[in-house]
Amino acid sequence: MDQVKDILQKIKEGDRKALSRAITLVENELPGAEELLLTLSNDVRPPLIGITGPPGAGKSTLINAMLNELTDTGNKVAVIAVDPTSPFNFGSLLGDRLRMSEHFTDPNIFIRSLASRGSLGGLSEKIIEVSDVICSADFDFVIVETVGVGQSEVEIAGLADITVVVVVPESGDEIQALKSGIMEIADIFVVNKADREGAEALVNNLKRMLHDFRGTKMEVPVISTIASEKKGIRELLEIIRENQYQVSDEKKIYLLAEKAYRIIRKNRMRDVSRPSLLKTIEKEHKSPGFSIYRLANQHLKE
Repeated sequence: MDQVKDILQKIKEGDRKALSRAITLVENELPGAEELLLTLSNDVRPPLIGITGPPGAGKSTLINAMLNELTDTGNKVAVIAVDPTSPFNFGSLLGDRLRMSEHFTDPNIFIRSLASRGSLGGLSEKIIEVSDVICSADFDFVIVETVGVGQSEVEIAGLADITVVVVVPESGDEIQALKSGIMEIADIFVVNKADREGAEALVNNLKRMLHDFRGTKMEVPVISTIASEKKGIRELLEIIRENQYQVSDEKKIYLLAEKAYRIIRKNRMRDVSRPSLLKTIEKEHKSPGFSIYRLANQHLKE
C-alpha cells in the first residue's frame, strides 16, 4: 500500500518515470495494478479529448499541431496513441509516436502508445484504466487518438469529455454510411486538408446534416484546418477550451456509468444493470473521493 501511495505521489509531482511504471503495471495487469486503481482519486482531472476519424484524415498531424500550440502557451499535455497491434509480439507498432518524434524531449509533453491487441473498434482494452492513471498526473489536457477503424468513433464517446471527429474532403461517402453514429457522438467536426477540392462543400454538407439530425438543441462546430501548415489550429483549441467547461452533468454521469459497466463486464460479471449503475452514480458521483473502481469492485463482490 505504501509503495502504491509513493508512486501516486510521484505521479502528481510530475515524475514521468513513475507514471510510465504505473501505466505498464495497469496495462499488463501486474501485481499492484488493482490496488493502484482503487487508490486513484480523480476529484480534479484535466479534460480528456478524443480524436477520431477514418485512416488518412491526418489525425496525428493535427495532434502534432495542437501540441505545438498548447505547449507554446505553457500547458502540459499527455497523448495516448492507440496503435494497431504487432502480429509478432502483441505490442504497439508505435506509428503515432514516430510521427510525433519532435516532441519526445519536451518535458511538457508525455506520449504513450497502447496496442489495440485485437480489441474490436479502435480502442485498447486498457484505455479506461490507462487514461485514468494519466489523468491523475499534473497535465492540463489529455488527448486520446484512436486507430480510426470499426466502431472507434462511437467507442471514444464513452471515454472522452470532448469528441473531435476528423474528416477530409474525400470522406463524404464514409460520413453518409456512418451518419447516425458519428452525428450523435461528435462534439466538434474538423474538416482537415481543407485546401483540397470539395472541402467547402463538405463543411456545408456537415452543417446541414447536423442540423437535420440534432435540430437546434445543440450546435456542433465544424472547423476547417490544414494541420500540416498549422492553419485553423488556434480556432479549434479555442472551441475545445470553451466546451471543456460545458460538459453536461448528464454526459458526466453517462461517461462514468459507461466506464463502470465496461470494467465490470470485462471482469466477467454478467448480471450488471446499466440503469442501476446510472442511478447509483447519479447519487454518488459528486461525493469527495468517488471512484468508479471502488464502485465496480463492490459490484464484483456482490
